Parts: sequence; structure tokens; C-alpha cells
Amino acid sequence: MKPTSATNFNLPLVSIIIPCRNEEKYIGKCLDSVILQDYPKEKTEVLVINGMSEDGTSELIKNYSQQYPIIRILDNPKKFTPFGLNIGIKEAKGEIIIRMDAHAEYEKDYISQCVKYLNECKADNVGGAIKTLPSNDNIWAKAIAIVLSHPFGAGNSFFRIGSKKPKWVDTVFGGCYRKEIFKKIGFFNERLIRSQDIELNQRLRKSGGKILLVPDIKSYYYPQSNFIDFLKHNFNDGIWTIYPLKFGIKFFSWRHLAPLFFIFTLIILFEISSFSKIFYFLLLLIISLYLSVDILFSFSIAIKEKNFGLFFVLPFVFANRHFGYGFGSFWGMIRILI
Repeated sequence: MKPTSATNFNLPLVSIIIPCRNEEKYIGKCLDSVILQDYPKEKTEVLVINGMSEDGTSELIKNYSQQYPIIRILDNPKKFTPFGLNIGIKEAKGEIIIRMDAHAEYEKDYISQCVKYLNECKADNVGGAIKTLPSNDNIWAKAIAIVLSHPFGAGNSFFRIGSKKPKWVDTVFGGCYRKEIFKKIGFFNERLIRSQDIELNQRLRKSGGKILLVPDIKSYYYPQSNFIDFLKHNFNDGIWTIYPLKFGIKFFSWRHLAPLFFIFTLIILFEISSFSKIFYFLLLLIISLYLSVDILFSFSIAIKEKNFGLFFVLPFVFANRHFGYGFGSFWGMIRILI
């Protein structure tokens, strides 16, 4: 969909919502890709919601707003993402809201494709599959990007692993909504520091709404670039999968719980292995099976990528994803209890 000037009058005003905090490294790439969109500028507004950034983000987005009138800066004194999203939605003038991530870049037809499929398919939320790219050239960054795009690392999260054709799903990356939907189901839950998109989409589906993933809607995401930062990210993701139960909020599926069950099984078997050799050998069997699958996937990926160095790194990065997420979920359970 590439609108011409003759059809611009009938196109809806689109509000792009971009919450950010300390995104000096990525916000410029994100905004450049937004500026290059083929959707008419007169039908676009970009709201950058700054969560009290402490690096060079504030100066960067100020320069962009001075250069491009469609960009407007809003302050988010509470810093966290759900507050920024809700500030943006309430200030948005457009009838269509597109939530974008500052850690990503977007194909030039991203907005026009979102609007097209939102209207043509009668969907309530439309998004695409992200292509996860290394944040730099080191092998750890490359391995992290691969793990987040592989079924062994991402399960059946189709916005991460991709899809060959449009399909109805439980959630998407970012998302394109009609603004009226927020009047129906409410705003992003501000008690959720993470996973607020998944929870909102769950409410959307419970209200009868439909979420469409379209492969033609393309974006490029940059994750963490080193082992420790990736571990912290996975641990926090795990916490915020379980901890919302404290507020009576349940939005997880089997793919979110699999790491917790795995870790919980290992802990139980370790505790009772001293009472019987059967449990000890069962513990060794499960660990051996996991390592075998981990190494097998790592080897096949290294062959496919023609980079054998990945074979020595990927097993650790897959384990980082699974164990970090699993122990994070376990800690989320403990936090609820105490």
C-alpha cells in the first residue's frame, strides 16, 4: 500500500507512540526509519515519550523534534514503559495508534501495511514478525540474536520465529490499534513493568478482539549484546511472567511456563536424589537430554550459518535463555509468597 496524494485526504491520521529511556544508542535509528515511512507525513504524528533519560537521549530527540515537525516529545516522570504508553495514547490525535519500540527499526512501508491490514482484515490489532539482528559484530551478540529467533529459544512466539503467511495469534510485536479500542478494554496495565503488551492483548482477545500477524509488516530488533546483560533480561522476563499473579493477573501460556517447570523439576529431583538413586539417575538423565538437544540445535545452526565458532557459544546462550527465564519465574513465585 503506497498512498498517492489523490488518496491522502481519505487516509486516517496515525499516531506513532514510542516510549524510551536511555536509548541514546538506538533511538536515532528508530526515528530515521519512521521519518522515511511512505505513509503521508501530513497524516502522521510521532509521540516520543521520554522516561527521564540520563544519557544523551533527551538531546537527540530534541534535535529530531526541531528538525521534523511531526515529532513531539512528552515527558514520562514515572520512567517505566506502561506509563509512557498510556501518556502517549491519551495525547494522541490519530484514530489509529501504532506502538513502536525504540530498540527497533522499521521498513518504509511499515505504517501503510499496518493500516492496510487493520482495515482489510477487520482485525483489532495488527503487527508483524521481527527480524532480530546482532547489536554488534561480536559472536555473543550474534548468538543472542539467533537464540531469540529460534523455536528452541522462543517457543511458538510467531512474532519472533516468523510465519510464511498471515495468521491469527495471541500477541504481536508493538501493535497497530484503533484508538477506540482503548476505551473498550482500558489502557496498558501500569502495575506491569514488563509484559504489558501480552496482558493488554489477552484482554483484547477476551473481549472478542482479533490479533493478526502479517509477515509483510517488517521490523528489525536489536537485543542485548553480551552474556550478562542477556541473563539479566531473561531473569527479569521470568519474574514478570509469574509476579503479576500477585495482582490477580494471569496472561502466560505454556511457552512462558516451560522454563519454570524445567527448573522446578531439576530442583525437586536434586533435593530428593539423596533419598534414592533412582531420582539421582533421573536428574542426570534430564540434564543429559537437555544438553544433547542444546548441542544438537547449536551444531545445526553453526552449520547453517557457516560459522563454526557459534557451536562453542550457542549452547551457553540457549542455556542462558532457559535457566535465566526459569530462575526468574521461580524468584517471581518466591516474591509472591514473601
